[in-house]
Amino acid sequence: MAVRIVLVTGKGGVGKTTVAAATALASADAGHRTLVSSTDPAHSLADAFDVELADDPTEIAPGLFGQQIDTQRQLDRYWGTIRDQLMNVLDWGGVSGLEAEEFLVFPGMDELFALLEVNRHARSGAYDAIVVDCAPTAETLRLLSLPEVLSWYFERILPTERRILRAARPLLTRVTDLPVPEEGVFDAATTVFSGIEQVKELLADPEVTSARLVVNPEKMVIDEARRTYTYLSLFGYGVDGVVVNRVLPEQVSDPYFSRWRTIQKSHLDTVDAAFADVPRLRLRLFDEEMVGVGRLRTMAEELYGDADPVLDFRARNPFRVEDRDGEVVLEMAVPFADKGDLDVYRHGNELFIQVGPYRRSFLLPDSLHRRQVAGAKLADGVLSIRFGEVT
Repeated sequence: MAVRIVLVTGKGGVGKTTVAAATALASADAGHRTLVSSTDPAHSLADAFDVELADDPTEIAPGLFGQQIDTQRQLDRYWGTIRDQLMNVLDWGGVSGLEAEEFLVFPGMDELFALLEVNRHARSGAYDAIVVDCAPTAETLRLLSLPEVLSWYFERILPTERRILRAARPLLTRVTDLPVPEEGVFDAATTVFSGIEQVKELLADPEVTSARLVVNPEKMVIDEARRTYTYLSLFGYGVDGVVVNRVLPEQVSDPYFSRWRTIQKSHLDTVDAAFADVPRLRLRLFDEEMVGVGRLRTMAEELYGDADPVLDFRARNPFRVEDRDGEVVLEMAVPFADKGDLDVYRHGNELFIQVGPYRRSFLLPDSLHRRQVAGAKLADGVLSIRFGEVT
């Protein structure tokens, strides 16, 4: 699968949708069959291109297709059978209507099923590149962690529940009128699980998927981008570049903006120092709204110049495992993390790493089952976890 996926994200209001639109247009102009898709429930991609977009991809320009995913349609496609079963159970228990509906849609579900749609397009062979206009960073981090969390649940809970209910169904149907899940419900859950596993595989490969951060030259925005970079690394997503949007152009000479220019210069220096390991791109503050294909193309040319917006930007894998003097060392990039933000512990054959409010579990391979964690160290933005000799 030769497709490349670029996840464009940033704090709300920094201009990530226009950057995503310009990136997708530049990709198509470079000769890549490109889909730009929005997983942000507050869709504004159609507004950026000034065209009508729907749930099915629509051609915007030669080689460029756009899509605003209908989350309700995706919920019905992937969740309908399971929802109907759960509705029957809740109705049996006296909960129905809107109250029941609220129980059956957990936060982030609509964006998750939007990711399943991106996965479907990525594996279709119809596109060389997919640019995803993600929700603001907090929602994006929650979304990108869901495949990991749900995979953990499905792998441990679903097979057991299916076996128990298969054995208990004849008895339950005789002693109670509780709606018991049929095999079709578990088949639907298995389909969802399979899709989530595919999404996880797709997003975890830095050769396929990378994130591109959009910031403004403002302190709070840059601070959030640092945290986002750290949390993306925790879940295995590499960052391939940072776009600094709305930089005051040199031709703005009005004394009113001189103080702003000084402030922006300081913030631009901070970005260059903080994100020195990835490309930093700059976009000036335009004197008009960058809406429509023509203006977005102007924006794309200024942003990328002669560079290919897809092939010339690659992310590094945040993880590395190697042998050192009889020990196995797992290294994970956690840029900007402080020692106080980190926690590492092992439970059985699982290793848990927590950075700030986010936690990730790793199922250890057989080769590490008999090795104990010998120590962990944070240095220069890299967490190193040592597994001692075989006991």
